[in-house]
Amino acid sequence: MTPAAVADVGNTRIKWGLCSGAGVADMVSLAADDPAAWHHQLRAWKLTGPLAWAVSGVHPHRRDRLVEWLRSLGARVLVLDTWTQLPLQVLVERPERVGMDRLLSAVAARSRVRSGSSALVVDAGTAITVNWVDEAGAFRGGAILPGLRLMAGALHEHTALLPLLDPPPSGPPAFPGTSTRAAIEVGVFWAAAGCVQALLRPFEAASPPRPWELFLTGGDGGLLAPALARAHPFWPEMTLEGIRLAAEAHP
Repeated sequence: MTPAAVADVGNTRIKWGLCSGAGVADMVSLAADDPAAWHHQLRAWKLTGPLAWAVSGVHPHRRDRLVEWLRSLGARVLVLDTWTQLPLQVLVERPERVGMDRLLSAVAARSRVRSGSSALVVDAGTAITVNWVDEAGAFRGGAILPGLRLMAGALHEHTALLPLLDPPPSGPPAFPGTSTRAAIEVGVFWAAAGCVQALLRPFEAASPPRPWELFLTGGDGGLLAPALARAHPFWPEMTLEGIRLAAEAHP
C-alpha cells in the first residue's frame, strides 16, 4: 500500500503526514476531537477523492474515531494496531504490550541508520521513551518516563501551593530558578534531559561495542535537543515515517 497520508493518534494530539515518493513531505498537529479542523486540513493539502491512508496510535478510541471519519469520506484506511503488522523484529518479553509509537519510530530508524550501527530513539511526548534498535535492526526495548507536562502536572496536583505551568518554550532554563515557577521549570526540564543523558551509560554497557546513532523526535524533542551532549538529528516526522514505511510493506 502506498498511502497519500498517514496519521499518528497520540494521547494529546493527532499528527498527520502528507506523503511523497521520498517520504513524509509535510506534517501538522491537529486537535484530537475536531472533525472541522480535519476537514480544513484536507482542503489545505488539496486531498480529495478516495485516498489511501495509514493510521496508528496509542489512543484506540480516538484512532478508531478518525478511521471511521476517513472511511465515511471514502478513504481506504490501513490500521496498524499490532506489532505483527510491522517489518520489525521485536525482541522483548511481551511484544503485544509495546506501544505502537515506539515500534513505528524503530521502523523509521532502521531506514536511516548506517549499516552495522545500532540506534537509540528518544521520543519526547506525553511520555518520554528511550528505545534501543540493535545493529541487526531489531527492537530491544528501552525506558519510559513521564514527559515534561506530566511531571509539571504531578507537582501541581500533589502539592498544596505549587502552580501548574507548561514547559519552557525554548531551550534549557537557566539555573538557579529565582522564583517558584522558574525553579519548577528548571527541575522538570533537567529531570527529563538528565535522565535521557544518564540512560546512555547503561545503554552503552548493554549493547555491543559498535557504532550507534541517536535519534530524537516528539513534540518536546526540539526542546531537549540542546541539553543532550551527543550529536543527533531532530526528526519530528519520525513516527509518521515509520507508519508510511510499514504501510508500504503491505500489499
